[in-house]
Amino acid sequence: MNKELMEALEILEREKEISKDTLFEAIENSLITAYKNHFGKADNVKVEIDRETCDYYCYAEKEVVDEVEDPVMQISPEEAKEIDPKAKTGDIVRVEIRSKEFGRIATQNAKSVILQKIREEERSVIYNQYFEKEKDVVTGIVQRYMGKNISINLGKADAILNENEQVRTEHFRPTERIKVYILEVRNTPKGPRILVSRTHPELVKRLFESEVTEIKDGTVEIMSIAREAGSRTKIAVRSNNPNVDAVGACVGINGARVNSIVDELCGEKIDIVNWDENPGNLIQNALSPAKIVAVFADPDEKTAKVVVPDYQLSLAIGKEGQNARLAARLTGYKIDIKSETQAKDAPGFRYEDYVYDDEEYDEEGYSDEDYSEEGYDEEGYGEAYEESVE
Repeated sequence: MNKELMEALEILEREKEISKDTLFEAIENSLITAYKNHFGKADNVKVEIDRETCDYYCYAEKEVVDEVEDPVMQISPEEAKEIDPKAKTGDIVRVEIRSKEFGRIATQNAKSVILQKIREEERSVIYNQYFEKEKDVVTGIVQRYMGKNISINLGKADAILNENEQVRTEHFRPTERIKVYILEVRNTPKGPRILVSRTHPELVKRLFESEVTEIKDGTVEIMSIAREAGSRTKIAVRSNNPNVDAVGACVGINGARVNSIVDELCGEKIDIVNWDENPGNLIQNALSPAKIVAVFADPDEKTAKVVVPDYQLSLAIGKEGQNARLAARLTGYKIDIKSETQAKDAPGFRYEDYVYDDEEYDEEGYSDEDYSEEGYDEEGYGEAYEESVE
């Protein structure tokens, strides 16, 4: 019997990751509960279990008294001497309790105590396991639709993908494998409640971390990310190694790395740009693929005025303003985009400030010199311009 008990404990420990010590404590508590149900009280009951052999000894500590008033707590000298010949009045003797003597109801209650403890420990193990994965990406299997929510099986637990965390353009079938971002893990009486997302920007970040070795080892760093789930994501990266191209590392050979992430996101477009400490350069990069004539950034107000060629205005703004909107989120600047014609009509604008001299500017149209910060009017244009900022 003890061998069978040991085997059962080993199976529980292996399959449900519940430690033997916890199970031994559950058995001890169940025997004490059974004694209490059988005799009415268990204040003097002790249970000892050998962790190696699973042999257990259940006993009650009773005081030797001349006149027994409470048989559960006291014992007569005659009965005490049958257990210990040296026992005398006032001593405490151990009276062995045979669990076979417990009634059916007490036995069922003891069984319930053990099962309840196993369930509690199983829930606790699952909660701790997924709590450690909070704010991370895991792979799950689509189980079923619950109204507008989706149940995702993560292995040992089910997660809920709420409607507001779903990408409207994505439609999944049962048994389909998808990657989700764990938003929150709550511990409830019915077990852990796991909330996941497919729209969170961190999902894209974690996918890049798992796909791009340079990001994982810290050579390339993701500085900022802006996402409109299901449509487009912009991500700004920088390299901590001058010999490593940050954008190239993220794109991969023939776009292999970024394409695998795009496939996981069901075709969502991803723009990868270089991070720059200069806000003007960063805004220019963020507005790609549009070409920029000039950027005037105010670091204090976190605002920027951008001038683009007339034919590039719609590209810079993007469909329904998406490109400009994502660039603003990526850089943290409020961006006002004007075409050259619109800027020329603005107060204080001098057209010659935007006409590049081939000898002064490079092929990309940028000067190496900075512009003076004095002499600007409210619109951001003035006579004190020396050159356009990149």
